[in-house]
Amino acid sequence: MLTSLLHTHVRRRLPSLALILAFQLIQTTAALSLPTLNADLLDRGVVPGDIGHVLRTGAWMAAATVLQLAASVGAAWLGARAALDIGRELRAAVFGRALAGAAHEVGRIGVSSLVMRTTSDVQQVQMFCLTMCTVMVTAPLMCLGGIVMALRQDVALSGVVAVVAPLLALAVGWAVRRTRPLFRDLQHRLDVTHRLLREQITGVRVIRAFVREDHERARFDRANTGLLDAALRTGRLMAVLLPVVLLVVNASTVVVVWAGGHRIADGTLRVGALTAFLTYLAQILASVMAAGSLFVLLPRAEVSAERIREVLDLTPGPSPTAAPGARLPRMAPRGPVPPAASDRIPPSGAGHRKAGDHPPTGRTTQALELSGVEFRYPGAEESVLRDVTLTVRPGELVAVTGSAGAGKSTLLNLMVRTFDPTSGAVRLGGTDIRALGRAELAGAIGYAPQQPHLFSGTVASNLRYAKPDAGDEELWRALRTACADTFVTGLQGGLDAPVLQGGNNFSGGQRQRLVVARALVHRPAVCLLDDPFSALDQATEARLRTALAGEAMTAVVVTQRVSALCAADRVAVLDEGRLIGVGPHADLLDSCPTYREIVLASTSGEAV
Repeated sequence: MLTSLLHTHVRRRLPSLALILAFQLIQTTAALSLPTLNADLLDRGVVPGDIGHVLRTGAWMAAATVLQLAASVGAAWLGARAALDIGRELRAAVFGRALAGAAHEVGRIGVSSLVMRTTSDVQQVQMFCLTMCTVMVTAPLMCLGGIVMALRQDVALSGVVAVVAPLLALAVGWAVRRTRPLFRDLQHRLDVTHRLLREQITGVRVIRAFVREDHERARFDRANTGLLDAALRTGRLMAVLLPVVLLVVNASTVVVVWAGGHRIADGTLRVGALTAFLTYLAQILASVMAAGSLFVLLPRAEVSAERIREVLDLTPGPSPTAAPGARLPRMAPRGPVPPAASDRIPPSGAGHRKAGDHPPTGRTTQALELSGVEFRYPGAEESVLRDVTLTVRPGELVAVTGSAGAGKSTLLNLMVRTFDPTSGAVRLGGTDIRALGRAELAGAIGYAPQQPHLFSGTVASNLRYAKPDAGDEELWRALRTACADTFVTGLQGGLDAPVLQGGNNFSGGQRQRLVVARALVHRPAVCLLDDPFSALDQATEARLRTALAGEAMTAVVVTQRVSALCAADRVAVLDEGRLIGVGPHADLLDSCPTYREIVLASTSGEAV
């Protein structure tokens, strides 16, 4: 999994990796030459007292040291740059897939887990790449070169290397095999703790309101303790590995010094050769430990790579590109346009257009149609929507209502193409929206979701989300339509007033109106509003409905407010995913028992 994840990123950096290999080869060659030069300096310079030889050999050692330092710095810089670039690309890939993936699959992984995969998991893979760039050539070359050079100094003492190196390799292999499941459990517990912490911080007001601090502390303590236990299990294993490695290294050094001392006393080994052998032994063991550090990082990097790959393999959401030749029909020119006979909306009581009224200024010639639409979440046994057929005529305001879980928000999500229907089609202006590019669809549709979300920045930056080049006058026009201009004017800075993450420095009603204004900035042909009046008082709701009625657009509004249902041109009633009634408010009161129950429940049984 780790290899397949990194393959493309590594292939793009082959020139840089080749340069890293060259630097590491120079670094290793210089490092291996130093013990031999040192032995020569001792045996042929210091012992016989040849100062000239000492100076000449010392100069060569100084040159080798400078060369080793320069190559080491170059390899480290290039390796760090490559690893950091790979980390940046992986984060961008995970973020991009989270944005473009199918909504239900992104929701299955969860926000907290996505954050951890984008940060912590990518960091683990990046750290592995950095270590690999540092030791991928140095460790094996240093180990093999050290063995060869040690054999040149003394064959008999090299038997210690033949025993010690396999012992270290076995210790590291044992640790790697044991740590892989431990790291997988550790990453899972990090996810759980992060998700719980995010949930509790977000809901701190609810926790305080119900005096549930002790309960939530206990929940967090359980998750936190589980994370501690997982970290301790991994830490204990690492704590055992390091002393074992040090014991083997130190014991081998003692054995070499003891045996070498006897050889020097016998006159069969020179002091310089023993010194060089000890240095080569240290280099060999250091290279084995460096390779071991890479293999210790490997299990956690593999687990992280699996989690990253799970995000990258998410089913993509709706395609952002249009089908060849697919485009929306041209809109009617701005200005009063007499309605065609098929576009006239029948009178249905107070709050409706009267027969013969002209449509709002700038009405478009587009309609929004749903034909036999069914939607089922992948893996679900039941469909959320079943055989929904509805036509929203140009310039018409249709209210969608129904009990909780009836599929109202899902219906709007299909219209804005968050999801594609399992069967059937959604058409805008006679064109299946699946054939349209997302940019073209977004330009034709304004959408205000049920949860009014604002991004950190300013009021203006949030409003320009739908139209980045919108001028201030366009922003104020949208704010006036959404009845948000009054409170924005009162803010310090006006349009440049700061917005905190999620819009938490605004009330629920203010956030709702800003989200509606954002949906209207680019003057869409169709506006989809999901429960836009829920946080508004009746007076503000009435002003907002009046302002929306003056806009040149088709509108679909999900609402339970009876006043909004009465003011709609038609009402569509959903029940358990089926469209059971469509018509004016007054007609549905007589013909649709479910609708009458909804209205009576909302008005406490008063006459309507």
